[in-house]
Amino acid sequence: MKNHNIGIITIPVSKSGLTPLSNLVDIICFISNNIFLITGDDGYNFYKEDNRLKSFGIFHINSTFFIFRIFNLIVIQLHISFLIFKTRKKIDCFIFFIGGDTLALPMFVARILRKKVFILFAGSTIKTLKSKNDPLGYGLKILRYITCSYADKLILYADCLIKDYSLERWIRKIRIAYNHFIDFDKFNIKKEYPLREWIVGFIGRFDEEKGILQLLHAVPDIVDKKPDIKFLFIGDGEHRNSIEHYISDNNLSGKIILPGWISHELIPDYLNQLKLLVIPSYTEGLPNIMLEAMACGTPVLATSVGAIPTVIINEETGFIMENNSSKCIAANVIRILDSSTIEKIAKNARLYVEENFTFEYAIARIKEVLNEN
Repeated sequence: MKNHNIGIITIPVSKSGLTPLSNLVDIICFISNNIFLITGDDGYNFYKEDNRLKSFGIFHINSTFFIFRIFNLIVIQLHISFLIFKTRKKIDCFIFFIGGDTLALPMFVARILRKKVFILFAGSTIKTLKSKNDPLGYGLKILRYITCSYADKLILYADCLIKDYSLERWIRKIRIAYNHFIDFDKFNIKKEYPLREWIVGFIGRFDEEKGILQLLHAVPDIVDKKPDIKFLFIGDGEHRNSIEHYISDNNLSGKIILPGWISHELIPDYLNQLKLLVIPSYTEGLPNIMLEAMACGTPVLATSVGAIPTVIINEETGFIMENNSSKCIAANVIRILDSSTIEKIAKNARLYVEENFTFEYAIARIKEVLNEN
C-alpha cells in the first residue's frame, strides 16, 4: 500500500474520538506515503498542522432541534461528497471510519468514481442513537443499509459484532481487524496495585450510551458498604449538569471528583491511581480506555457489549457484569474490591494486552485487509 493514496473519512470528531482516530492515522501513515483526512471539529483541529497528511475540515453546529439535525446531516454529507470529488485524482481508496457507516451520499460518490471503499466500524451509530431513544436512528438505519451495500469490505473488531450490529446479510464482505494498539512505554504500571488508594474510576463521555448515570446512582450503595471509597469521573458531556446536581443533592462532594477532560498524555497517571475502572456502557466497539487500563495493571469491570467480551474473560482478565443497573454495578464493585484474586486478574490483563495489542500486529492485519482483491 506504500504507493497507494488512502483517504480517511469521519463525521466531525469530538475529543473522545481522538484516540481511535489517532491510532488509525498512525497505522495508515506507516502503510502509505500519501494520506488524506476528511474530518471536523476536534479531529480537524488536531491534525490540520500534521505534515504527515493532508487534512480537510468539515464543520457543523450542534442542535437539539430534530429538523436542524437532519439539515445538518445533509450538509455534512454534501460537503464530504464535494471533497471526495475534489480529491478524486489524488485518492485511490477510502476508509470510512467514525460515523462513516451512515455517510450514504459520500459512499455513493466514491463508488461512482470507481474508488475502493472500506467501512471500519468504530462502533454502531444506530445502537448509540437507539440507547438514547433518538428518532434519528430510524433514518440512519436506511443510510447504513446503503453504505454497507456499496462498500467493498466491512471491517469489524470481532466476530460477535456481526450479529450485534445486525450485519449478517453482508457476511461475505466482513473482515476482522482492529486499529487498536498500546504504547507500552506510556501505559504501564507506575504504582503497584496494593499501594493504590480505594478509588473507582470512569473515563469517557458523560452521555447516555456510556451508562454514566447508572454508575452515579450506584455510588450511595457502594459508599454505604465501603465508607473509605472515592470515585473519579473523568470526562464531560450532556449529563455533566445532572451529575453535579446529584452530587450536591446527595452530599457526595467529598466522594466524587470531577476533573473534567484531561489530556491523553495524563491518562496513564490517573489509571495508576485506580483500584477499578468501570465501563457501564449500553453499546461499545472496542474501548481504548479498557485496553489502556489493562496495560496499567488496573482491573476493569464492564458490561458485555460490543467486542468487550472478546478481551475481558470474566474472573480471568477482568470482570463482566450482568447488566448496567445501579444495583448490579454496586453489587459487583463491592464484590470485586473484596476479592482475593483481583491483583492476579490485573496481572493477567496486563499480559493479555502485551501479547495482543502491539503496533506491529495492528499494522499487519489492517494491511492484509486493505490489500485483498
